[in-house]
Amino acid sequence: MALFGRGSGSWLTSAAGRRLLPEGWLSGPMPWVIAIMMFLMVLAAATGLALGFAARGLGAHMSGQITIQIVDANRVRRDAAADRIAATVARLPGVASVHRVSDREMAELLQPWLGAGLADNDLPVPAMIDIAFDPRAPGAMQATEAAVRAISPRARIDAHAQWLAPLAGLIGSLRWLAGVLVLLMAAAAAFTVVLAARAALNTHQATIEVMHHLGASDGQIARLFQRRIATDALFGGLVGLALASLVIYSVGDRIADVGSDLLGSVDLPAIAWLILALLPVAGTLLAMLAARLTIITALRRQL
Repeated sequence: MALFGRGSGSWLTSAAGRRLLPEGWLSGPMPWVIAIMMFLMVLAAATGLALGFAARGLGAHMSGQITIQIVDANRVRRDAAADRIAATVARLPGVASVHRVSDREMAELLQPWLGAGLADNDLPVPAMIDIAFDPRAPGAMQATEAAVRAISPRARIDAHAQWLAPLAGLIGSLRWLAGVLVLLMAAAAAFTVVLAARAALNTHQATIEVMHHLGASDGQIARLFQRRIATDALFGGLVGLALASLVIYSVGDRIADVGSDLLGSVDLPAIAWLILALLPVAGTLLAMLAARLTIITALRRQL
């Protein structure tokens, strides 16, 4: 019985004790299964984080802006109303910027639909004024709308947040989906560890019985399995993280080449990369916990 008494801990951590499990990180399929799951988990988490930061940036940028449209067939009256509105709004408190869209800019915007000869015909084009507000002045938008209505009751006021709402809802749904996928991958990894631990217990059942008779405790035996499974899980997690990082960088470069302001806002800041880097560590801790609970439960049932 003294064999597993005081010196049992050192024996269990020695090379002879570690032979209870197959040697080598690549001795079984579990590291590669975990690598695949971590690869998918990192991609799902990166998608959710990118969408979250994009939604926050778009919301902050668009919620404090409105566009005023003045539709009038009489160009002189239209321009006079637009100039008066722009001058009045620029003096209001809480207004960060006022931009009157010129006729040339309007022609460039409408050119894909109406052709290049828009400036040479008599087709009425609305006057547009883009207004941005200081986020520290919450009542500035309402005051501006009242001032615009007083000058031109027929002016149309479009808050950017109105047409952003459907996009924000879609982004929110995709974020929830990404979170669910991360949880499913974590659960699948935990189940893989459970199956691997049970298979190892069945394989070394005779050796475990001998160790029990010699005085080894369930916790000492569980540490042997726990250590090897943790090593495999960490190895697989790092492999999955490395492959997923390559994919994220590749997709990020392609998004940057598109040159879209909307797609360009889908980016991962440093804090997001830190969270992704911690996923293999969290996966290893989860694997250790799942392995220990599985082995301890199985050993107690054998007593």
